[in-house]
Amino acid sequence: MERVNKILENDRYQIYLEKNKKAEAQRRFCHHHMGHFLDVARIALILNYEENYGQDRELIYAAALLHDVGRWMQYQDGTPHEQASAMLAPEILRSSGFSEKEEEEIIAAIANHRNVFIKEEKSLSGLLYRADKLSRPCFACEMEKECNWKNDKKNKNLSV
Repeated sequence: MERVNKILENDRYQIYLEKNKKAEAQRRFCHHHMGHFLDVARIALILNYEENYGQDRELIYAAALLHDVGRWMQYQDGTPHEQASAMLAPEILRSSGFSEKEEEEIIAAIANHRNVFIKEEKSLSGLLYRADKLSRPCFACEMEKECNWKNDKKNKNLSV
């Protein structure tokens, strides 16, 4: 997990986390912070093992840690956050020691983490999509009725 720890220590990554925090300071709905990123990583890891996806643990963690890192850009200029995150991630991945092939796979997963058509794929992209949705406890959220997520996307029960 050395490369994953390099992501966490990356100066740019820390700046982006802080930008997300500031952009969501008054947000009443789900936040895009380390707690969410780790929930996504751990759920993806469970799915990976239980459903035999065969994905590398470091790639799972890298994708989860970076999938919403550009959320602040969506608030700032309207760039969809999956595109912003996919745009910001390569520099962090390179400096953390991921190969070009690994980087491409991680970036594809980040860019597609809101694409419902990949949710059943036994790929890093499908895994990230499912884990991201499962990470949100809509069934226990005070804001669920006001949330703009479509009902079919809301996590209405405890499942993995």
